[in-house]
Amino acid sequence: MQYSLEQNRNEAIITLDPRMPMAPASIEQAGLDPSFLLRLAAKCAAEQDTTTVSHLADRMKLPKVIVNILIKELVKLAYLEARGLAGEDVRSDIRYALSMKGLEYAHAASRQSQYVGSAPVSLDAFCRQVGLQSIHYERVTPERLNDSLDGLVLSDALVEKLGPAINSGRSILLYGPPGNGKTSIAERTSQLFRQTIWVPYAIEVGGHVISFYDEAVHHPVSQADTESHPKADQRWIECRRPVIKTGGELTLDQLDLTFNEGPNVYEAPIHLKASGGVFIIDDFGRQQVAPQALINRWIVPLERGYDFLTLHTGKKFRVPFDELVVFSTNIAPKDLSDEAGLRRLKYKIFVNTPSRDEYFRIFKSYASSTGLAVCDPDLNLFYDRKYKGDVPASCYHPKYLLDFVGSYCDFNGIDRNASLEMLERAWEGVFTSE
Repeated sequence: MQYSLEQNRNEAIITLDPRMPMAPASIEQAGLDPSFLLRLAAKCAAEQDTTTVSHLADRMKLPKVIVNILIKELVKLAYLEARGLAGEDVRSDIRYALSMKGLEYAHAASRQSQYVGSAPVSLDAFCRQVGLQSIHYERVTPERLNDSLDGLVLSDALVEKLGPAINSGRSILLYGPPGNGKTSIAERTSQLFRQTIWVPYAIEVGGHVISFYDEAVHHPVSQADTESHPKADQRWIECRRPVIKTGGELTLDQLDLTFNEGPNVYEAPIHLKASGGVFIIDDFGRQQVAPQALINRWIVPLERGYDFLTLHTGKKFRVPFDELVVFSTNIAPKDLSDEAGLRRLKYKIFVNTPSRDEYFRIFKSYASSTGLAVCDPDLNLFYDRKYKGDVPASCYHPKYLLDFVGSYCDFNGIDRNASLEMLERAWEGVFTSE
């Protein structure tokens, strides 16, 4: 059997990413009820005076073979009328317009749901795709970990704990005194995962549409288009693994579907949008809701890898919970949850205050980046004077002190020198006294 160059090219693309969702060849393969697609096509057609097969295919992200079937059915029902060719070329698309009966049909469909755009994917298709591109399938190497942490001064012991925890794709609790890099470590996880994933524009559940793709968190790869993946299902967009960070503003409501009554469309919760990626909960314990309540909400997802969501009709359905969840807190774990709750957080990693050597490395690195001169004897004496008794050093101190020194020197027009006198002045200007 012989193959054309185009066939070889397409097969090579599929070989490169076997997880790529393939374009459906029929309405049945699209996984949606035909009546749902007819209503969506009518609403898309109502956006302008006339439409074509090409326009609807692009708007609904469906192959032309399926759109042709929908148009023929709409014409048969007298909802669409042919209005001639779109151009002078006999090969041009035929233009179609909604009849009065068709406009009534489209308006009735809009009252049911105002969603217009890409045809959603079925819940089953979404679940299968998340399983195919699970974060558990991507291995984090020591080299990749070190690259992602470049610029952070961390002990070897801490890095050794981070590697296996992140590679597991399970939940992590970073805890310890404030200002020592927990948030920075969590944010650097975005650089660890290199694989791309396929994200749907929307999901259909029981005739309802759940908007999923979010430009704020889903970042398409540059080559994610029809030409690079001609056989891909265009209802999906190839993106980098998402990294979503939330903090004190997190509420339990954000972990459930958001129902917009006007358009009658749902918005996927933030942790579902993080599927296949990383979900960071910063300042854990500072939310308005008790930390125990958040952990209780996630006992099933963290333990079993799936969650349950509920439509406003009361219908419950199961969705995958596949993401690396990183909790960051300066509250002692025992004050966050009981033992049963903490057991669900698989890895607990203590991020301690910096040692003397680590503090000096941070200090000198930041001083060099900001063009400030540092005298080793002055720095040693300053450290001995300030960090004694119950005053621990902190990783954020060098930046705050040196920023003050730099601003003071620039304002007064003197040499940018972090002398002992200047550091003493900075200490009084940056940190409060009891």
